[in-house]
Amino acid sequence: MEAPPDNDVLWARSLHFQHSDGSPALSGVSFGVREGEILAVSGPRGSGKTTLLRCLSGLVTAQRGEVWFNSVPVHTMAQPARERLRRDRFGWIDPAPVLVPELNAWENAALPLMLRGTSRERARTAALEWLERLDVGDLSRRRPHEMKQAERQRVSIARALAQGPTVLFADEPTAPLHRADRAHVLRTLTTAARSHGITVVVATHDQETAAIADRTLALLDGRCVNTVHLPPVAETEGRAPCSLSV
Repeated sequence: MEAPPDNDVLWARSLHFQHSDGSPALSGVSFGVREGEILAVSGPRGSGKTTLLRCLSGLVTAQRGEVWFNSVPVHTMAQPARERLRRDRFGWIDPAPVLVPELNAWENAALPLMLRGTSRERARTAALEWLERLDVGDLSRRRPHEMKQAERQRVSIARALAQGPTVLFADEPTAPLHRADRAHVLRTLTTAARSHGITVVVATHDQETAAIADRTLALLDGRCVNTVHLPPVAETEGRAPCSLSV
């Protein structure tokens, strides 16, 4: 088993995944993501974007292929170890906000930190900081049913950022947002990634969202068709950024 390049925080090799009905979702996808990089995974609906993020984050295991995080093989981890990895090192943003209805905004944003063992006061401070950055600080004591969908999505994004992830996976994170809200949230994500050294992998079919990325990886029918560097970045010798499986 060949170890990944040292400068890749995430590395996938020849990932294959089939849905329960037998239809392919991923067909031999290989690429690496550098520390602090923002990578956009683009493609039409059904191209495999969400499945790829789920495999990279350990939510599901590919039927074939390898996923490495900081030179640790995620694909061989037992489920409890993958759950700890997601809790301690990864953040996740869904296309639609998923919040605990009984908790208010700051409690929802602080929840991952408190589950990790952070004190309530420290978790609250971190949560409020990100709620303010996302312009929903004044809603900190409101429960999800008292907020608009776009506001709930901002709380979800604050929750993902407040825990200080090494890697943030964002699956169509601006889908429920209006254009003006989308631009602000994208700026916040970009600033957070740059200032905190967060690696971001964002799945999107939206050109404005993809434009925040350093590099775009395009999927079509579960296959990696190309990568586009913005601006061009020299690849490590001997490493193919993306393999096309035919």
